[in-house]
Amino acid sequence: MAKVKDITDFFEGFAPVCTAMDFDNAGLLAGDKNTEISKVLLALDITAEVVEEAAEKNCELIISHHPVIFRPLKRLDTRSAAYQLARHGVSAVCMHTNLDLSTEFGVNTCLAEALGVKNPRKSDLGECLFVGELESETDILSFAKHVKKALSCEGLRYTDVNPKVKTVAVASGAGGSDIIAAAEEGADAFVTGEIKHHEINDANALGVDIIDVGHFKSEDIVILPLKKRLEEAFPDIIFTKSQVYGDKIKYL
Repeated sequence: MAKVKDITDFFEGFAPVCTAMDFDNAGLLAGDKNTEISKVLLALDITAEVVEEAAEKNCELIISHHPVIFRPLKRLDTRSAAYQLARHGVSAVCMHTNLDLSTEFGVNTCLAEALGVKNPRKSDLGECLFVGELESETDILSFAKHVKKALSCEGLRYTDVNPKVKTVAVASGAGGSDIIAAAEEGADAFVTGEIKHHEINDANALGVDIIDVGHFKSEDIVILPLKKRLEEAFPDIIFTKSQVYGDKIKYL
């Protein structure tokens, strides 16, 4: 039977933990590497509700993108996800910026693929910036509508300062700080999950359209492709995507 260690070794093949950013906390964050596993739950984040879901499904492991333990713990509340993991004996493997940065398979490669961005390459100018081309040139409104549908967004924000869109940059999650790099890479449009006001000003000045899809929508796109990849590598394990986790954002 496969063990937790087999899962972490699998990730080392395309998103090594050593490639995670210095501030990050990635890898096996709860549990024992020698725990045998038959059922695994996948979620973007590990919340107490996600742990409960895993326990109800008899999952021995949760794989998430965001670290369930990010800052040093000073106390362990009984309602916290970390406490509930220990209580239920569920392990946690969290692959964060190493999965963002992976050029073989990761959050940004999945985001680019979902949007129809061809041959995405990692930029040397940004932190987690990937750049590619659309099959054919379009306008920003049409592209924004396409992005909304492709990512199943209830709503999104976009600007219209560039009459054409062909070269597209993506930076999942809180990627707004990569806007200058996106402009230097020649991007007509920049798709991200979070962008600050002054970064929008920079984008406007640089003539780059921005599409802000929300942090969750920009990253949850990796979960189902990752599930498929894991199922192919471990056919004897049952992998399930969390049904209880979402960012609960609504639009008026």
